[in-house]
Amino acid sequence: MGTRITSVTSPEFDVLFTGFSHTAYRLETLQVYDVSYEIEPYRAFLAGRPRPRDAAKNAWTAMLAASAAEGKIVQRVRLVQEPLTDYSRYELEWSYPPNVAAGEDIRVLPADLPDPGAPVQTLAVMQDYWLFDSSDLWIMRYDRDGRFLDIQQVREPWAIVTHARLRDAALHYAIPYTDYMRRRELLAAS
Repeated sequence: MGTRITSVTSPEFDVLFTGFSHTAYRLETLQVYDVSYEIEPYRAFLAGRPRPRDAAKNAWTAMLAASAAEGKIVQRVRLVQEPLTDYSRYELEWSYPPNVAAGEDIRVLPADLPDPGAPVQTLAVMQDYWLFDSSDLWIMRYDRDGRFLDIQQVREPWAIVTHARLRDAALHYAIPYTDYMRRRELLAAS
């Protein structure tokens, strides 16, 4: 194991997203995240209030847009269990649209995907992670309630290769964000 970062608002964490050269990939497996920077917007979402001003989200989407302008690719696969938790609905309906508009490639992988070749069971037991340039692996750790604990760099080549292969499988089987949301709309209308 390598470097450990204990705050997602630290400069060390920010460097991960400005220092990669080509690709950044995130796997999200939890159905609920309890992270401090989302408390206010999540409460507003649940209460049906307008989206509050969010400087952290604006900084994130600016970074995504800058990365896209430089030809860098930022991708995310979100593993979901249906019916969706309130938090998953918040992410899909409020948090992800600005990311997608800024150039992030977000895909959704339903846990009940019928294709037995899909990596859902393997991904469901994985920890969340970021993989930069297919060679810089960072495992994200959360407690049982979805509170962020830390992110730790993993340097073992076998682990990096394993996570890169899981990334490729997840991207293959996951549904592009806009297609998944369209599917949800159609199901809700029927």
